[in-house]
Order: sequence, then structure tokens, then C-alpha cells
Amino acid sequence: MEDPRRLFLHLLLAGQLCLSSTQVLRIGGIFETRESELVSMDELAFKFAVNNINRNKSLMPNTTLTYDIQRINLFDGFEASRRVCDQLALGVVAVFGPSHSSSVSAVQSICNALEVPHIQTRWKHPSVDNKDTFFINLYPEYTAIARAILDVVTFFKWRKLTVVYEDGTGLMRLQELIKAPAKFNLKIKIRQLTPGNQDARPLLKELKKDKEFFILFDCSYRMASELLKQLSSMGMMTEYYHFFFTTLDLFALDLEPFRYSGVNMTGFRLLNVDDPRVASTMDKWATERMQGPKQESGLVDGIMTTDAALMYDAVFMVAVASQRATQMTVSSLQCHRHKPWRFGPRFMNLFKEAQWDGLTGHIVLNKTDGLRRDFDLDIISLKEDGTSRVIVEGGSPLTKRWIKIAVWNSYRGMNLTEKSKRENNNNVTDSLANRTLIVTTILENPYVMQRKSDKELIGNDRFEGYCLDLLKELSNILGFTYEVRLVGDGKYGAQNDKGEWNGMVRELIDHVADLAVAPLTITYVREKVIDFSKPFMTLGISILYRKPNGTNPGVFSFLNPLSPDIWMYVLLACTGVSCVLFVIARFTPYEWYNPHQCNPSSTLIQNNFTLLNSFWFGVGALMRQGSELMPKALSTRIVGGIWWFFTLIIISSYTANLAAFLTVERMDAPIDSADDLAKQTRIEYGAVRDGSTMTFFKKSKISTYEKMWAFMSSRKNTALVKNNREGITRVLTTDYAMLMESTSIEYISQRNCNLTQIGGLIDSKGYGVGTPIGSPYRDKVTIAILQLQEEGKLHMMKEKWWRGNGCPEEDNKEASALGVENIGGIFIVLAAGLVLSVFVAIGEFIYKARKNADIEECVTFSSRMEELGMSLQCYKGIRRRSRPHGEARTACVLCQSKRTAKREGSRRDSSP
Repeated sequence: MEDPRRLFLHLLLAGQLCLSSTQVLRIGGIFETRESELVSMDELAFKFAVNNINRNKSLMPNTTLTYDIQRINLFDGFEASRRVCDQLALGVVAVFGPSHSSSVSAVQSICNALEVPHIQTRWKHPSVDNKDTFFINLYPEYTAIARAILDVVTFFKWRKLTVVYEDGTGLMRLQELIKAPAKFNLKIKIRQLTPGNQDARPLLKELKKDKEFFILFDCSYRMASELLKQLSSMGMMTEYYHFFFTTLDLFALDLEPFRYSGVNMTGFRLLNVDDPRVASTMDKWATERMQGPKQESGLVDGIMTTDAALMYDAVFMVAVASQRATQMTVSSLQCHRHKPWRFGPRFMNLFKEAQWDGLTGHIVLNKTDGLRRDFDLDIISLKEDGTSRVIVEGGSPLTKRWIKIAVWNSYRGMNLTEKSKRENNNNVTDSLANRTLIVTTILENPYVMQRKSDKELIGNDRFEGYCLDLLKELSNILGFTYEVRLVGDGKYGAQNDKGEWNGMVRELIDHVADLAVAPLTITYVREKVIDFSKPFMTLGISILYRKPNGTNPGVFSFLNPLSPDIWMYVLLACTGVSCVLFVIARFTPYEWYNPHQCNPSSTLIQNNFTLLNSFWFGVGALMRQGSELMPKALSTRIVGGIWWFFTLIIISSYTANLAAFLTVERMDAPIDSADDLAKQTRIEYGAVRDGSTMTFFKKSKISTYEKMWAFMSSRKNTALVKNNREGITRVLTTDYAMLMESTSIEYISQRNCNLTQIGGLIDSKGYGVGTPIGSPYRDKVTIAILQLQEEGKLHMMKEKWWRGNGCPEEDNKEASALGVENIGGIFIVLAAGLVLSVFVAIGEFIYKARKNADIEECVTFSSRMEELGMSLQCYKGIRRRSRPHGEARTACVLCQSKRTAKREGSRRDSSP
């Protein structure tokens, strides 16, 4: 009896093992189909996951996973309800799909009633009452996505953003960003794509006109593919635009046509492509897809979308949860009976507790609402190069077009990748290599000039100059090619009363040109509408005027080394010192002496420093000749020493300046500074119309410059010129002063010796390379300019183009012989002094004769002439005195009446 029982037990155990090894688990899938595709991507991923699980028994060794697939039309909620009831009647542990909201709600209500897990992989706004207890969604939770979008916007430091959304759900996803302006000083414009119309070109044209360069698109990947084509046709796929797409499938789009456009494009990626296991799975998927029906256009061939990856992970999550469910049976459920699945709540809890490292990263569900709140997003940016890993042999590179710049976690926020940090430190040539830039410029010597040649020149060969050499050096450093174009209106760029710009600035604002390489001045008003590199040349505003005519030294030019005031002060000082010396010499007892040395008892004393002698002492010291008078007292010696020191400095200074004033022609300029210009109206002055110099005077608040601008603005037709060439012609031909940059004046004066710079610099500024606002080239050009500056190439280029034949410098002139016109005045002074001395001598002679007449009774003319003759005939300096009174002769000519009067007077006195 025991053997049959043992046999029965063995057979029963074998039957149970057989039943356990062949256990079948069914899942249901409801998928919507489009007219453009035979089979949806979700359905393909669903089948691909089931097949992989069944092939690899490591996850479900004793269970075979089967599926039931139902296809419905879009937005058909009734059909979805009927199909889910059919699947529940077959007995399924979970229902997948559909994707659109109207059908999802119908299926979800049935699953909630029968307590069967309903699994979603698309974005769905959660219900307000939170009664979807059997709802699971592997798509990242929408509020976390909204935070990720805001973090990316703040990471790029955008201050102005345009949001373009496709449908109303986009506003829900973007609510965190929409609330951001109050916190982050962000200006946001919100626009909606026309529903049901894929032609967005009218809207894009409007955005381009409004110069909206930072645009966020919230749309599906299908719409994103169409938008990219339309952006390209509108000419907006340039480096000045930055597009941010919120779709998680941006990486799957075929962007090869836009790869070299230079456009900045950023997006999210949920797939963990860096994981080798994920990459292997995607390679298998691509192999099957390449052999199957062709995918919809716009996607990279063989690529797995995010929705497909989420579906794949959702199937694997069911497998993981079922492995933990023991003794679970699946029963047939009827929708009309409302009898729930008794293992439904248990299986739902196991599903929420399950964790899996899937294609979309580590999957952890919230146990309360079944949503995926903890996840990582790769922040990816479109690049021209990258790691070239091929999906399949002969296939397209997967990661070649995208570079991961950061990883965003729903709890930890954004974290830059090491690769992104290295990308920021790469050589400046990385993003400019092999690009052709449009360069706008203006004809201005010596910056840009027409090249002279016998042959017909084309392209950049038509021009030469400092700016062309600078462009060539920048091109060698950064690796770009360029096309030089002259600005259409021939202007630098200024703002009119309506706020509109012209010239090169306008072309940069309109993105007609990429760079403006010209003598374009960096100003405050221009910096608000365009960007500038660091200056490649520093300068300032000065005055260009005709060189004043030279005046030869005059006859009395020997007086020029000292100003008239100094000459007057010297004479006053000489007179004052002479008077002080006279008073002190009279006051001190040591300047008085006994004139009779042989008679010590004489009571007479004498002082040599009379008023005339004191003046003579001062004049002798001033002329560096001295005198026979020497001070004896300490006080008078102090006065004499100080006067000698004073005359030493004065005569030395006079001698030092005398040669220059006698040999150099003096320039008599009518103006010496901007103040002189402002104070007069005879000389007309102005600047280039709509240039930075004109703008400087127009915006200046300094009274002198305001007065000058009032003068120029009142004579706009004559004071303001079209360009520098016209202004130079006016300076040479009329009485006109040109206000322009000092570097241009330096160049012009080197080649035209009739022109010169008047005064110093009015301001200080620099020339820079102009770029549109937000241009990625600005920083790279700046680094290249700094490199050229450190290497000394900027200085060498300036020396090359500024050096001319040169004009003769006054300082280099050889000393010329002095003529009568230089020092003839000295001879005039000498002659005048001689004549004066003759007249003074005659006066002294007459004075002495009259004085002697008071003493002598009779002074005859013949005696005076005899005395004069004896003085002239005496060579030894010794002569006899005049004869005494009694020897006077009878022939009295002089004083006859006086002698008679005296005699009559004496007779009356002697009479009794």
C-alpha cells in the first residue's frame, strides 16, 4: 500500500512542478494607432519587453509572460472601455494604455472599480479627488519637470524668455516657470501654437521680428520636428538663437541638417544611455526596427523614443512585482458584475514597492499615489562633435550630436558633469572652426581701404588696412573664415529721435552681420543694443586743425625769454633793493668812514652808498659786472648776497631760454583747446554725422561740450560732415576745425604736414569688435584680442599702418646762424645807450658850467671851450683845475649881466 501512495505523491508533486514551471501570466495592452503608422511605438516596445523577459529566464524563471493587445482609434473612450472589459474577462494582472486623456479616464475608472493596476507611460494630470488608487505612471511627475525647466532657465541666466506651448496641458507643466518672474527678474512672453495647424511660420516670423532669441517650446517630438524645419526655413537656425525643448524625445530627432548651423539647442533626456546594459538593449531594439517597417519621419533610424523606453520599463516592473507575489491567481473579471480582483490590492502594493534599474534610470514609485517622483534627467546640448558610438554597423551615431552638460535630480537639483566643465575650458577655436562669418565694416583710412591693383580684385582681396590685418590674425587664432562687406549706408551707427539705429550697429542688431570690425567706438548707448569685445585700440577725441603759420623772431626777440611781467618785476626788484641798500647803509655805522686818513681827528665822515651809487650797485650785479662799491657792514652784505643770488637765477633762466627763442619759429595758433573753440564762433567746427564723436557731444552734460553741441546742431548742414575725408578737405580749404579720434588725427598728420592736433584728449575710449547681443563669438574674440595684445602684434600692426613719411620736427632742426632779424635789437639798444650817454654827458657839462658860474664872477665861452678842449686832449686822465677867480679875462660872454648886478650890489653895500 505504501508504494502506490508514494507513487501517487510523486505523481502529484511532479504535476505541481509541471504546473508551476508552466505558469502563465497575462498582461493587457490597449494602444491607439495613427494614420501615419501601422503599429504604434508603444505597442512595439510592449512586445519587445515581453519577448526579452521570456527569452531571459533570470527574471521570471517559472513564469511565461503573455499579452493581449487591443487597438483603438484616437479619442475613442467608448471603444477603450469595451476593449478593457474584454481583456479583464480574459484575466490580466495589469492593463497598459491607452495614451490620450479621454480614453485614459474611461479605462482608469473601470480598473479602479475592479481593482486591477492601470499602468501609464505618458504624462497625465493627476485627479483632483486622488481616488485613482490603482493608477501607476512611470512618466516623471509633472511638478518635478516644471522645476527642472526653471532650473535650466536660471542656469543659463536668461533675463528674457518666450514660451511657446502646443496645448493647454503645457501651461500646467510650466506653472513653476510662469510664476518665476516675481523671484528671478525674468521677463516671459507666452504664445500658443495654432491648434490643429502645424504651420507655425507666422508665429516664428513674429518672434524673429521682435528679436526673441531665447525660446522655450513645449510640444511633442512630432511638432518639434516640424518646428525645426520651419525655423530653418525662416533663417532662425543660427548661433544667436537658443531653443529649449521640453520634450524628452529631442535626442531622438534627426538633427543632422542643423548640426553645423551653430544653433544653440537644449533639451532633456530620460534614457540612461551611458549604461552599457541600456546601450545593449537599445542596439537590439535598433536591429529589430531596421528590419521591420520604416519608422515615422523625423526620428533617427532605429532610435528608441522615451515613451517606448518607459513602456519597456513598465513591463519589466510587472515582472519584478509578480516574482514577489506567491500563490497569486488571476481570475476572469466581468465589468457588469463589479466584483473586484481579490489579489488586486496586494499586487498593487507589490508593484509600488518594486524597484528596477531600467532604460530610464532607477525606477522608484511613490507608495501613496503611484507616481514617479525620484528620477534623473540629463541636460543635453547640441554639439558639432562628441563621442561617436555607432548603434549598429552602418547605422547613425547615437550620441555624436548631443553632449550631456548636466544631470538634474528631482531632489538634488542640477549638477554639472565633468565633461561639461572640460568643454568650458576647451580651446577657443572649438565653436568657430570651419565657420564663415559675415563681417561688416566701413571705408576709413588706415583701417579699411580699397586695395590698388591693375587686376580686378574680388572678395576680401578688394580691401586692405589695419582692420583687415586684425581680421586675419583673429581668423588664424579662432579658425574661422570671413566675408567682408561694406556697410550699406556708410555710417558707423547712431540712434535717431525715434530710437532707431543705422549703420553697422543696425546690421548687427538685425543679424545681417556677425562681426563689425572697424574703428567702431565702444559707447554706453551702443553697448545697450550690441555687444563689444575688449578694445583693440584706445584713443580719445581731439581737434584736427591747420598747422598755424610760423612767425620769425622779431628785432627785440631777445626780450622774449622772460615775459613782460617778469621784466617789470625785475626792474621793480632792482629799484627796491637799491632803496633798501641805501637806507640800511645810512642806518648802519659801519658804512661811514673818515675820508682823511692822515687826519684821524677829523670830524668829517663819508658814506659811499648814495642813492645813485646804490642803484649802480644793483644794476652792476644784475648785469653780472659788479662795481667798485663793496659793502662793509654785515647787514649791507646780506642785502648784496641775496641780490646776487637772485640775479644768478634770473640770468641763468634767461640764458637757458634765449637760444630757443632766437632760433625756433613760434607757432601762433588761434585756438589751443576745446574751450577756445567754444568761446568763439569765427572758426566753424564739427564732427562726422551719426558717429560716436557726435553722440559724445550730444549726450554730454559738461557745459563746454553742451555749448559746442548747440553750435554744431544749429549748423548741421555745414558743421557735420558725412565722413572723415570730407572733414579733412574742409579743414584744408576753409577755416574749419574737425573733432575726431586721436588715432585718426595721428594718421592724417603723419601724411599731411599742414594739419596737426590741437590740444589734448577730450575723453578716453576704445575701439572694439562689435557683435550682436548674446553672440557666442564675443568672448572668443576678446580672448584672441588679449592674446594679440600680449604678443605685441597689435602694436606692430599699428606701426605698420600709421608710420608715414613724417613731417620735419622742430626739435630736430639744426641750429642756424643768427642774423640781424634775430638779434638786431641789441644793436639798437646799444646805439640808443650811446646816444643817451652823449646827451647825458652834455647835460652834465652844462650843469657843471652853470654851477661854476655861481662861484666865478665871469665865465667866458672861450674859457669853457678851452677847458673842454683840454679834457679831450688829455690822455692820462690827469688835468689841471680851472683858473682861479682873479685870472678871468675881460671878454666875458656868459653871465655879464650877472657880474654887473653883483658889482652894483657890492658898491651899495660899501657906501656909507
